[in-house]
Amino acid sequence: MATQAELARTLPASTEEDNAKRRQIIEGARKVFLAQGFDAASMGEIARVAGVSKGTLYVYFENKEQLFAAIVHAECGDQAESIFDLDPANGDVESVLMRLGAGFVKYLVSPRKLSPVRTVIAIADRMPEFGRQFYEAGPARGIAHLASYLEAQVAAGVLSIDDCEVAAAQFLDSCKSVVFMPVLLNFGTPPSPERIDYVVGIAVRTFMAAYRAR
Repeated sequence: MATQAELARTLPASTEEDNAKRRQIIEGARKVFLAQGFDAASMGEIARVAGVSKGTLYVYFENKEQLFAAIVHAECGDQAESIFDLDPANGDVESVLMRLGAGFVKYLVSPRKLSPVRTVIAIADRMPEFGRQFYEAGPARGIAHLASYLEAQVAAGVLSIDDCEVAAAQFLDSCKSVVFMPVLLNFGTPPSPERIDYVVGIAVRTFMAAYRAR
């Protein structure tokens, strides 16, 4: 599969109009993938739903694999920028983790966000590159952002952690425990904000009990 740099080289020179057209195509592709799944989706149907000609579609994307990769990268980039923007100078770790955890779970259980995750899981066995790209652009980046914040708090004497990467991953996993998997497997509805805060609150208290500097 093409890398992100290779994807960029397939596009026209970056202009406001080109970027708007690219977003229009990606949104149309998102709707088709959501309705039909990755395998059943066709470039012709994507062009129709996006409101562009097939010729225009192929100027921006060579195939539906590139299109899906662009959707995944856009989703993961939004997550990293909006949720994992952490200030290393903020030593109120409990408040930071509470905001982060609640935002993270609300993002995960949004129906709009679940569809790409389900699609990646469905095709990762035969297209492992999708799985790698999704993990590196999403979960790995989130863990790295949080680990960097935790390292700053260790340096400031607020926390005592031997492995910040593991601690970050454990915290994020504990935030989504009991609330994410039922929704991902489509046998439960998204949890209420109160339920999310309740679960995340437990995760924060458990984290601080384990890692607060003594």
